Amino acid sequence: MIAAAVFAHILGTTLVCYSVWNFQESAMTAVEHLPPFRWVIVGAAALILAMSMGAIVNGMSAYVVPLEELHGWDRADISLINVSGIVGMAFGGLIMGAMADKFGTRTVVLMGSIVMGLAYLTSAAASQLWQYYMLMFIAGLFGGAAIFAPVMSLVGKWFPVGAGLAIGIASAGQALGQGGVPFGSALLIKSFGVSGALAITGGLMLVVLIPLAALLRPIELGYSAQVSAVQSRDYPPIKLVVPMMCLAIFLCCTSMSVPLMHLVPHIQGCGYSADEAGTVIFLMLMVGILGRIAFGKLADIIGSIPAYMTATAWMTLLIYGFILINDLSSFYLYAPIYGFGYAGVMTGVLTTTAAYTPPERRGFALGVITMFGWFGHANGGYLGGYLYDMTADYAVAYGMAALAGALNLVVVAILLWMVKGPGAAEAASS
Repeated sequence: MIAAAVFAHILGTTLVCYSVWNFQESAMTAVEHLPPFRWVIVGAAALILAMSMGAIVNGMSAYVVPLEELHGWDRADISLINVSGIVGMAFGGLIMGAMADKFGTRTVVLMGSIVMGLAYLTSAAASQLWQYYMLMFIAGLFGGAAIFAPVMSLVGKWFPVGAGLAIGIASAGQALGQGGVPFGSALLIKSFGVSGALAITGGLMLVVLIPLAALLRPIELGYSAQVSAVQSRDYPPIKLVVPMMCLAIFLCCTSMSVPLMHLVPHIQGCGYSADEAGTVIFLMLMVGILGRIAFGKLADIIGSIPAYMTATAWMTLLIYGFILINDLSSFYLYAPIYGFGYAGVMTGVLTTTAAYTPPERRGFALGVITMFGWFGHANGGYLGGYLYDMTADYAVAYGMAALAGALNLVVVAILLWMVKGPGAAEAASS
């Protein structure tokens, strides 16, 4: 019965998303002669984000228990390896966004791909915590930061209408990586050990990311003029939107990063193997691919902020449920339901930023907002490990995550109230 309910829920959601597809297609007539290459950009962006963000955001989750067993380090200290990469990416986002504007997205992403690959290859020889911290910080500062904001900005520029769907698809690549990289890492660690897994990951980055980065062509000049015409509209003050979104993304990323970083070790603590735990988060984030696309479409239909609030409420209501179950089959059923809604949160952040900031300042806005998002990821990832070390249990950590999600929902609701009114119509639904 439970399995049937889960299947019906996922199928029903998919059918709803399909039913609104034609609505968005009618809006696409606002711009004629849309270049088909824009979908190549979206596909390349999704795959680049899959490998790079999967590695830097929560790829180290598969290494928590192996490093603990190998060196006897505390989980909080091991979690700081992941924190180092995310903090590096947070600070690097502002620098790399400006570099992408000056030198082009393709050049900056190529550089970031090379840096990330080399950092992971070098980390295979690390034996001290400070070495992991330094290498992951470099991977984030000059690698991940050179990829995320420039890539997402380029996707938005190629889509004057229907940006929600395009951003959702590109963002789905990140969900693919956040499930696939920890799962693949667990298998590599089992076969080749920690050092071997890191070396293979670094080599794959160089082989895969460099050719994909070469596909990131700048927007065509003639099409750029069409985009500017379509995007000419009134926007609320950027000094209102950016601070509110910075607070919102810090809270929502604090919330989501707890299960992203600590669901695998939590399931292992229930008596299951790393492979079994990795399969659960892999399944959760694979369903999250559908969630990112669905909530991108939902943003095009009901507006970016309402879609963002829907995803936030979904995540907040379900996140503590992981503590209430300890059976592997229950994890397999529950995680995909949580993952579908959780995945829409980051899509909501990106579509809301695109909807409420002017194009000429969107790169700056995205850089600042995502910086606070990475700080939130680092905060939640570290607090999860710290609270576990203090209590020998994840209940307090997941309770803190639920509280952060609830506070985020309040902030986003206030933002919606502040921008609602004459001249502040939902840009994403146009």
